[in-house]
Amino acid sequence: MDRSRRINCAVILASVAAASLTLAAPASAQETFKLGIVTFLSGPAADSFGVPARNGAQFVIDQLNKGAAPSPYEKVGFGGMKIEPVIIDENGGATKQVQELRNLYQRDNVDVVLGYIGSGDCLAVAPIAEELKKMLVLMDCGTPRIFEDSKYNYVFRTAAHATMDNVGLIRYMKAKNIKMTTLSAINQDYAWGQDSRADFVAAAEQLYPGVKVQTDLLPKFGAGQYGTEISALVGAGSDVVYSSLWGGDLQAFVLQSAPRGLPKRSQLVFSAADHVLPPLGDKMPDGTIIGARGAYGLMSQKSPLNDWLFKGYEAANGVYPVQASYRMTQAILGLKAAVEKAMSKNGGKKPSTDEMVAAMTGLEWPSPGGLIQMKLADGHQAIQPIAFSRTKYNPDLKRVDLVDIQYFAAECVNPPPGVKAIDWIKGGMQGAKCN
Repeated sequence: MDRSRRINCAVILASVAAASLTLAAPASAQETFKLGIVTFLSGPAADSFGVPARNGAQFVIDQLNKGAAPSPYEKVGFGGMKIEPVIIDENGGATKQVQELRNLYQRDNVDVVLGYIGSGDCLAVAPIAEELKKMLVLMDCGTPRIFEDSKYNYVFRTAAHATMDNVGLIRYMKAKNIKMTTLSAINQDYAWGQDSRADFVAAAEQLYPGVKVQTDLLPKFGAGQYGTEISALVGAGSDVVYSSLWGGDLQAFVLQSAPRGLPKRSQLVFSAADHVLPPLGDKMPDGTIIGARGAYGLMSQKSPLNDWLFKGYEAANGVYPVQASYRMTQAILGLKAAVEKAMSKNGGKKPSTDEMVAAMTGLEWPSPGGLIQMKLADGHQAIQPIAFSRTKYNPDLKRVDLVDIQYFAAECVNPPPGVKAIDWIKGGMQGAKCN
């Protein structure tokens, strides 16, 4: 055997040995986990919601890939595999998102897709993931209809749906003796706005019996101009004006309603408004009652995990994290927990989709905003705790502070398993566990 042939044989033998090791060995440091991430990077939902979600993903993935996250997330990446993100824009509508989801799975070969803020987008993409038998983790989108109208095996939502926001808001108002004999509402005319409005009014009828709904408005998503609606709300003069507006729509509504005197005429209550506080600053009226879709941001509670996210995100981005950043973080940490749980059962190999699905079903994990429990929809839908507060501008810090904060346990504001949210509310919220 001449020298060149000996070298070739050696190379072949080495390759065979390496291939054998790859087949038999646990996931190696060279393997990656390709993660598709979808959030608004353009359009009216980007500034205060989509971009903070993207920034949260980048912070958490960077920390996980360095092995720099606190316990129990200190292991590098997902089970030793570096996370390779593929981030795309959610802007453009449901039809576009369906095609983009197919592209992520079939063209980009991602292992899992995680994201989505818009309820209409979630309702559109969930059946596609199920058809393709690919794992999809919805990180936000509030409509309860995702799992109440359909049953999925490959789809999960790692955050509570909108019922928590509206039941919690009514409980907060009752606890703080907010007067409400008359009510007006303004919500976006799509799944999120319609479902939020239905839950809030139903919950109000339980804790404020006899409340009269006066003006009830449903402008289109992204309307931007609310002169006619604000005139109607001011004219109604209701005790309370309720809204689930979010993103650029909420910012525009606040900026246009304050000069018209609406905050002085009625008590404003916003179910999901913390994310507009940094851009609005002193333009947000003092005393507005707001939620954050969780115990997030300035309403978050101290813990090593929360300190890590809050301080690290603020240092990286120059602004504190809000709800979208928290929801993205808890989704990624939940997926990490599921992947590593699956790997603990398969000898440490990169898990299959079915192994990850089995591990995620019914999972619980700690997050910066509290314990996340996949308790609804046969273990595919999360519940979590929530907080509410009032706004008060702090001129020294040049930011809106949140005062008079009250926390509600997950099982106080979420329906029990097997019961539709609206049925649970109209039935008097039986079985709620409130401290």
